[in-house]
Amino acid sequence: MQAKTNRAAETRRAILTVAERMFAEHGVFAVSNRQISEAAGQGNNAAVGYHFGTKTDLLLAIVREHGERVRGLREEMLDRVGDCDDPRHWLACLVRPATLHLAELTPPTWYARFCAQLMTDPVLRRLVADETFGPSTERTVSGLNRCLPALPPPVRLERADMTRLMLVHMLAERERALADGLPTARPDWESFTGGLIDALIGLWFAPVVTGP
Repeated sequence: MQAKTNRAAETRRAILTVAERMFAEHGVFAVSNRQISEAAGQGNNAAVGYHFGTKTDLLLAIVREHGERVRGLREEMLDRVGDCDDPRHWLACLVRPATLHLAELTPPTWYARFCAQLMTDPVLRRLVADETFGPSTERTVSGLNRCLPALPPPVRLERADMTRLMLVHMLAERERALADGLPTARPDWESFTGGLIDALIGLWFAPVVTGP
């Protein structure tokens, strides 16, 4: 019984790893469950359905695999930040959990590119938002907003959207460059994090021009 349980766990792990890579490289809708089963070395083409259910269930499993760690890192940072009034610390709470997690993974990684693929679909993007962000991100954004009371509410929403896009796609671009062996502007994830926070500080403190 234990051997069967171990084999099932190994199969699930193989499917998750292969699916994350294939979705990241080719897109969610270009990859079938059958292709994933074959690439994971499963003789049964229905292996994905047997172990996970639908494709959405598989996507959710991948997001949860990483999202729990990202949320945990963000909550640890928030506990240390407390009621800080420095916007840089709050932006760090948005950026650093994701980059710390990517730095922990054995390269090459695919999760940043996987998330970027999901974020292009209005339904699938909720998987990322609900499982990776959630209350800890809302708390972070609330802390950032307290540091910038003069920003009009529409501008806050606009810049929050810009921040999300920058975070998702800059992580994906760096991950892609590392996987392809291309040169990067920053030597490691830590310095990349600092550069991205610098850019976001500029974004949030940019002047607000009223009118058309």
